[in-house]
Amino acid sequence: MYKFRTIILVLLLIFILAIPVFAEEENAPNFGWLSILPPLLAIVLAFVTKQVLISLFLGVFIGAIMLNGWNPFYGLLRAMDTYLVGSLSDSWNAAIIIFLLAIGGMIGVVNKMGGTMAVAEALGRRIKNPKSAQIYTYLLGILIFFDDYANALIVGPTMRPLTDKNRISKEKLSYIIDSTAAPVVGLTLISTWVGYEVGVIRNVYQSLGIDANYYGVFIKTLPYSYYCIFSLIFVLGILVMERDFGSMYEAEKRARITGKLIADGAKPMTTDEITEMEIRKDIKLKPSNAIVPILSLIVVAFFGLWYNGYTVLEEAVNPFTIEGMRASFGEADSSIVLLWASLISSIIAIVMGVFQKIFTVDEAFDAWVDGAKSMLFACMILVLAWSLGSVTGDVGTAEFLIGIVPENFPFAILPLIIFFISGLIAFATGTSWGTMAIVIPLALPIAYAFVQSGGDPNLMYVSLGTVLSGAILGDHVSPISDTTIMSSMASGSDHLDHVKTQMPYALTVALVAGISYIIAGFLSPHPLIILLIGAALTIGIIRYVGKSVKQEDLKKGTASN
Repeated sequence: MYKFRTIILVLLLIFILAIPVFAEEENAPNFGWLSILPPLLAIVLAFVTKQVLISLFLGVFIGAIMLNGWNPFYGLLRAMDTYLVGSLSDSWNAAIIIFLLAIGGMIGVVNKMGGTMAVAEALGRRIKNPKSAQIYTYLLGILIFFDDYANALIVGPTMRPLTDKNRISKEKLSYIIDSTAAPVVGLTLISTWVGYEVGVIRNVYQSLGIDANYYGVFIKTLPYSYYCIFSLIFVLGILVMERDFGSMYEAEKRARITGKLIADGAKPMTTDEITEMEIRKDIKLKPSNAIVPILSLIVVAFFGLWYNGYTVLEEAVNPFTIEGMRASFGEADSSIVLLWASLISSIIAIVMGVFQKIFTVDEAFDAWVDGAKSMLFACMILVLAWSLGSVTGDVGTAEFLIGIVPENFPFAILPLIIFFISGLIAFATGTSWGTMAIVIPLALPIAYAFVQSGGDPNLMYVSLGTVLSGAILGDHVSPISDTTIMSSMASGSDHLDHVKTQMPYALTVALVAGISYIIAGFLSPHPLIILLIGAALTIGIIRYVGKSVKQEDLKKGTASN
């Protein structure tokens, strides 16, 4: 196996070095098909070699070579000083890195206080089996609706001890986290996404000369965000019906029967600093030692988003009204607010532990540092993923993918094409926000031309919802997506195992969403009818394709084999 991977790696490197021979000219402003090489190389190498860090860096490296006249020496220098350093010099990215380290530190302190163990024991009295453990995880994911980063990094550490106890595979936990993060945030009326989406919609509408209530337009797109809606239905369906299929079924079977929560040879996204941390035997375990810091994280994040957004609003609004809160959340800088929340919750956890004489100040900071260390590997991957995103933007990957769509096609299949292209761009670039910024200005004018010629005016809303759905789909299945990386990290899963097991589920939901967009394009029925059809298809697939992962059924299957 290792020889095969080595051969593949050598062949790819030879291909890369041979590319300049076939390039028409150096520093070509339009790389054409070659523009997909950086993300494609990173993704293929990641699956072949199982080395995510090296694969991402080589993706950045080849992109930098392309942008520097195919000169490997200058490409290597620019990969480091322009893209790696550039991703960290961005204030938003830097704040997210500190936020991740602080979250890890807070979890380390909470664990040192015995808070995690206490919560596990308390909820353990309610959670009696794998089914209830997963449903509680799902419900918590729904409740953290205001930011996808906060969602993943609160749900994972909170529920991980309970799912571990009930033999839920890390792959399954990371899937539940990932599928109740962006889909939930993308569908809520108040979140860190809303202002961004409304801003993009406003710019495009104004360029088309359309005067509208832009927030109202956003709300009208939500019933057409089929991938988000059906993802939530799909996750709940497999949890309630206790059925899985594909590689996820194998992962669950392994975990339930053998107790191995990760596959042999897997490389979890968190290290053992937290799990191997010693807890004093003479302290009283209190759930409040975990609940108070986590609640403080949620409360500070929620009110911080409201406050931060209000301070930068250009127009005076009453921040205590629903409209004012929506506007404030829309303008908030989530990276700064999450940084506030993580550091304040860390301080609260340290003060609680010192006040209860569980540890000294020095011991508290040692625990915080150990917790932060557990996030180091994830932070490295995240920096490389951001760098690769910058490279794909500079070589014109997204523009090329948009450009290959034919101009003359039936408007009835426009939603399906937008869905496919949005998903492809998000997969290649690893960013749903960037995909929306690219595709919405290109898709809406096409839909508007159809409406002006007498077509269904709802096509504008369908197209917008389609972009959001496609962007989140591509983000879900992309191994270079930051939210996918964070879900792996929050669950302690091997990142590539998470991507491999999640992809069949995401593509299944994408199939249902695609069918729904075909129905919407050709028949234009009421959105509720399409949602009912899609929900029925989703449940039907789970029922007839999925296999039972109940303990007794798995044991019977093993015995029969």
